[in-house]
Amino acid sequence: MAFATNLLRPSSPRIPSSPRLEDYDSSSSTDSADTAQTSQHHARPRASFTTSTSATGSTGPLRSDSLFPPTLQSGPSSVSSTATSTPIPSRSVSPLPQFFPSNPSSSGNSDTDSEPNSPLLRTNRNQWWREDRRRWWTIGSRRRRKRHGRIMRTLKKWMRRIVRHPFFPRQPITIILTLLLLSVFAIFLTLLLIHILNPDKEPLPWRAYCSMPSSSTPPDYFSPSSLYPYPDPTSGKLLPSFPPANLDTLPPAGLFIGVFSIDSAFERRMLVRSTWASHPRSRDGASSADDGAGTSRSIVRFIIGQPRKAWERRIKLEMDMYNDIIIIPVAENMNGGKTHTFFSWASINAWVPPVYARTTVPAPRFSYSNYTTSPPSLAPHDSSLARRDQDQGRSKPWVRPDYVVKVDDDSFVMLAELESRLRLELHVNARHHTHGAAPYTSSAFRIQDASVTILSGNTSTESLSSHHDPLSPRSSSWTDSSHDPLIYWGYLVTNRANRFMAGELYALSWSLVNWVAKDPAVKGLTRGAEDKQTAKWMRLHPRASEIRWSSERCWIYDHPRSGTVYSHGFLFPSEVTRVKRSIVSYSDKTPQDVLNYPTTSMGGNNVPTPSAWAHSSVSTFGVRYVPPIPDLTTFQSVEALVEGSDMSMIREGSPMTPEYAWIHREGRKKRYEGNRVGGTVVVHFIKKNMWFLETALALLEGEELSESEKFQRHETAKTAVDSSSSLTHSPAYQRAISKHQRR
Repeated sequence: MAFATNLLRPSSPRIPSSPRLEDYDSSSSTDSADTAQTSQHHARPRASFTTSTSATGSTGPLRSDSLFPPTLQSGPSSVSSTATSTPIPSRSVSPLPQFFPSNPSSSGNSDTDSEPNSPLLRTNRNQWWREDRRRWWTIGSRRRRKRHGRIMRTLKKWMRRIVRHPFFPRQPITIILTLLLLSVFAIFLTLLLIHILNPDKEPLPWRAYCSMPSSSTPPDYFSPSSLYPYPDPTSGKLLPSFPPANLDTLPPAGLFIGVFSIDSAFERRMLVRSTWASHPRSRDGASSADDGAGTSRSIVRFIIGQPRKAWERRIKLEMDMYNDIIIIPVAENMNGGKTHTFFSWASINAWVPPVYARTTVPAPRFSYSNYTTSPPSLAPHDSSLARRDQDQGRSKPWVRPDYVVKVDDDSFVMLAELESRLRLELHVNARHHTHGAAPYTSSAFRIQDASVTILSGNTSTESLSSHHDPLSPRSSSWTDSSHDPLIYWGYLVTNRANRFMAGELYALSWSLVNWVAKDPAVKGLTRGAEDKQTAKWMRLHPRASEIRWSSERCWIYDHPRSGTVYSHGFLFPSEVTRVKRSIVSYSDKTPQDVLNYPTTSMGGNNVPTPSAWAHSSVSTFGVRYVPPIPDLTTFQSVEALVEGSDMSMIREGSPMTPEYAWIHREGRKKRYEGNRVGGTVVVHFIKKNMWFLETALALLEGEELSESEKFQRHETAKTAVDSSSSLTHSPAYQRAISKHQRR
């Protein structure tokens, strides 16, 4: 028997050595995890080989090192064993490595059953980790596991398909080209979406706007059934041509103008201070006929949010130097609530000078007219009348403004033009609300508190208390705001989706400002495009049907170099007169047909307008501005930006030279047609300081008479003198004189 032979074989001495991992056959580790798992599930439990049977039939512990000494010969063993003849396996158990756990071997009659647990098959070293991982994946609900597995399998499948696609880039150059193509596609898609969503795709018919008087909506326009429940000025009541003959007989309106700025925009603030905020032709108009009385109640202040740490000291020094910066309690932003914070601040802290000048018509009285305060420190660009009043040592208290105006710092404002239009709106509105009663007398209000300052016409009563509370309420007859004007003034933007006053400049009457600051519903609508949000506030007003949406579309435009749909050359009244005459030639279509068009549900225009009505001699929509000819002087290049000027129509090869066009330009007196006001109110979209200076030169500088006009005037005067001299020396004249002397 093989078993007996092994027992009787003498043992040979051997040196025990620790087994090494490389001694095992590498092919024994190729069993898959599935085969091992199946064998573990289906194998029957067997007794391990821990005992041996002797020849006498006794059993006892069997030591592998003494019973199975290693054989030194190579080749196949000549000893055969079967499961029926011996319970000992046909191959010896190899010692396990030190890092493998020792598992008891199973006993059985078949070698195949014990092979999965045999150390010679090299169980996978990571089997414990694989089992832990499987157990970890079993945590959680089956539904979530299935959903997650399905998503991951789908992603892996598509990623595998993409990566294995023959067109997938694998080389560095192809990867770079692919990234470039993707970037170009992303840019193209972005520009396409911007073009689709942009409502301004065609230049506006500004010539038609200028051919009609300014418009204002009557209160009965408001219709609850309208898609846009706020007035449309194009179908409102037409006002007379501006300016009216009695404009200077009306008392000036009080304007608190807040110019939105940021802490780092010092250069732009200095440009504003030195140009339109203080220049005589901005405050007085084209002529000094009113001696600055119209803008004596107009205050310009810069509105900034909380400055950054690095700019705090510079802003503090600038405030101490100019007294015209207001820091509101909000982080600097554009559409994050700064506008609402400004109006809230203005409802408490906005003050303007009283009426200084004598006017034929006394100042109207409203509910806010009884609030006064001591004059604050003046800024260098405040009106000369306010400074003169303080220099006298007995200054009049300041009052609430009639309007609070929000202005962007990229806008150039002509103060006299703005004040005169808002003044006219204020008095037209006052006449409407008085219903035929005397609108400009203070008899409608009874004086019940002697501490209230009364300002009516040319008289004023000094307050008995010089330090009274400016916000203390007065009698109910004074605080009744039902007769206060409700005016929302600016450039009305109408497109497919929105209607609102453009954000470069719009004005709210005092009652609207006070309501905006206090209404809780408005406080929830402070974030977003600030000009559109302001229009939403007006719709929420309890008297929304009475708010006058007054629009000025002719004299508010963008800088000629901007190339937007709102841009054209610098505009003057003389050119508008020529525009009106040219519009008459369109017999089949009038400006009323365009401006009174029936709107679609989205506010679109159903009436096509002639392209000539949007033509500009200076700029072209969507095209970068280029001077008409090169090598123009500074003044000639500015003259080329004036709409309709000879300089703007010069081209290469033209018989007209720049010198001839400059000499024969129009002077300021002719351009304003002899009026003090009536021209440009706001020029917007001035993104560069060079553009700002060009605007200042075009609107504020220039001679009253050009060289050709001076020559013509001289020739006319000379002709008149010569004709008078020839008349005195004529024989008929001499005979008439002699005859008269004889009598």
